[in-house]
Amino acid sequence: MELTVECYSGHTYAQEPRAFVWQGRRHVVQKVERTWRTPEGPHFRIVTEGGARYELVYREQADTWSLIQAPRC
Repeated sequence: MELTVECYSGHTYAQEPRAFVWQGRRHVVQKVERTWRTPEGPHFRIVTEGGARYELVYREQADTWSLIQAPRC
């Protein structure tokens, strides 16, 4: 399934995700709850306008994004 991420990119690419298209539907990021960095690249725990929680991962060397659905708290 293709994933396209729209993000704010200031001094570096992928500073903050703003929206993503997944399964043919656009999801707007309402809130970035947490951001951290691993050797593969930046990770973002986000909440969409619909209240769904996801983790977006940008793999810098591969120049790809992946999406993991996170459990609701």
